[in-house]
Amino acid sequence: MDNMKFFNTLFTLAIISLLLLISNVPCEAQLSPTFYDTTCPNAATIIRTSIRRAISAERRMAASLIRLHFHDCFVQGCDASILLDDTSTIQSEKNALPNNNSVRGFEVIEAAKREVERACPRVVSCADVLTLAARDASVAVGGPSWTVRLGRRDSTTASLTLANSDLPGPFDNLTRLISAFKDKGLSARDMVALSGGHTIGQAQCSLFRTRIYSNGTNIDPNFANTRRRQCPQTGGGSNLAPLDLVTPNSFDNNYYRNIVQRRGLLDSDQILLSGGSADSIVTEYSNNPRLFASDFANAMIRMSEIQLLLGQNGIIRRVCRAIN
Repeated sequence: MDNMKFFNTLFTLAIISLLLLISNVPCEAQLSPTFYDTTCPNAATIIRTSIRRAISAERRMAASLIRLHFHDCFVQGCDASILLDDTSTIQSEKNALPNNNSVRGFEVIEAAKREVERACPRVVSCADVLTLAARDASVAVGGPSWTVRLGRRDSTTASLTLANSDLPGPFDNLTRLISAFKDKGLSARDMVALSGGHTIGQAQCSLFRTRIYSNGTNIDPNFANTRRRQCPQTGGGSNLAPLDLVTPNSFDNNYYRNIVQRRGLLDSDQILLSGGSADSIVTEYSNNPRLFASDFANAMIRMSEIQLLLGQNGIIRRVCRAIN
């Protein structure tokens, strides 16, 4: 009898230990590339087709969608909070200084979501639509692909305050950039790789005017003169210039080659090669496009899994700009 009680006690302890182990499994374990295989098997194809259509109409949209995903994930996690409009109870992140009249692509995500809703109502989250859209945007302009683990849910809140404080800016120094990414669980190498998203897209004159008129030693004079043509010292603040002067519509490693030649458009671009800890990474990527593409894909995966809403947390929005 005593032996039986002993074994029963051991068995009970083993069960308790197992339950505790299961309860402590990280939330990422609930994500899966096959999350929608039974509930919406064509979701990824529907989204990819919609995103390709948008980028075919405007190639710049690829950069806009990658940036939109980045700006979502850095503010209370990858929960599609950036897509929410103002309401009586929500202060939209769209109005934050880094986003206002700058971040774009909202209508492209809404269009992809509408098409998914027609096939599978209230199944696929806006957060997952946006995450897949960023991957598909990269591929559409010659960039890397990567496996997206799915199962994110949408927030019912947004944070204008965090959008104003947590997003890295175009005038940040290297210490601030490294710190901003570290706060989100990303390394300095991730930061340099993700900065390579500037191999496509454009920036407004107001964000690089000071740099091109600085006559500093960290900018190529010919490059500065070229950029001044479309960016006067006064006025024209919304005039656009390509972040990559060489191949502005193709995803490649010319962004880093430009930096080596002191032709980074933004202060936060050129600061990556300034005698600091990022120098060696910039040099690596400028010489090895395959390494950059691989590191960019891996960094995008890590970024896309920041502070997620999973399981019963959050909701599945019917439209991405509003709570159901």
